[in-house]
Amino acid sequence: MCEVNQTEVTEFLLLGFKGLHEIKILLFIVFLLVYIVIVIGNLLIVVLVSTMDRLKIPMFIFLKHLATADVLLTTTVVPAMLDIILVNQKKILVGVCIMQMYFIFIFGFVQCFFIAIMSYDRCLAICNPMHYTAIMSPRVCVMMVRGSWSLVLIISSEIILVCQLQFCYLSHIDSFFCDFGPLIELATSDTSVLLLVDFIVSILMIFLPFAFTIITYMCICVAILSISSTSGRSKAFSTCSSHLATVCAYYGTLMTASLNSFDKASPNLNKFTSLLYIVVTPLLNPIIYSLRNQEIKRTLQKISRNFRLKNY
Repeated sequence: MCEVNQTEVTEFLLLGFKGLHEIKILLFIVFLLVYIVIVIGNLLIVVLVSTMDRLKIPMFIFLKHLATADVLLTTTVVPAMLDIILVNQKKILVGVCIMQMYFIFIFGFVQCFFIAIMSYDRCLAICNPMHYTAIMSPRVCVMMVRGSWSLVLIISSEIILVCQLQFCYLSHIDSFFCDFGPLIELATSDTSVLLLVDFIVSILMIFLPFAFTIITYMCICVAILSISSTSGRSKAFSTCSSHLATVCAYYGTLMTASLNSFDKASPNLNKFTSLLYIVVTPLLNPIIYSLRNQEIKRTLQKISRNFRLKNY
């Protein structure tokens, strides 16, 4: 409970990007355009995989759910951020703030799972091609997808501990969204149990999928190096190059944001690095798979060709 001379906080004030008010219109236009590209690009992948029979294979099924998570994560943050940019700062109810953080947890963590599953899929395709179809059956793919979403929803229930926190007097969050770290710093109740649970959750949801991804790519490298012909090695590597680029983009931006979060001297820099995994990765994924993957390129070319023929 709050002390007698303290008032319980019912809403937070998100301070947004302090000191950048002079270029807020430019920031708004840039982030709005980026958001539109993210939504269109990722939804295009979802629609293509859902409607084109040639793309209904395990790798693209997982890609469809990764694209869905990208859209949902970005939509959880960016529209509210655009509003904050225009009005400079914004009040948000404590419950709404915690709910936003919960959705960020879900959509961020599930990306780690889908990236790990996609690496396993590529590992099977290269290291054990004879049994790939039998192992990665449609039933197994559905189980992996449902299991990932369900596990993330269950583990992310740590948010219940956040809901029990007390916030007294201080209500300013120097960020553009409800991030876990700044929110915990405002809590006046004991957060030791929550921090321990968060550490365990981070290991389960981020470190273990990352370690699994690294191990699968070590197996892939060994398998590719064992191929005698140069053309065979090149063909094998091309089957996982798009996913490898996604792995580097996702974990590269996530690690950059995590390392910069410890620098309290540059709050605006921390905010922009947070945007790396919220905006940059969802923006890069459609570009990577559109440019690097031959199946999607051929599908897009076919759709474009049919569209031109209909207009003649």
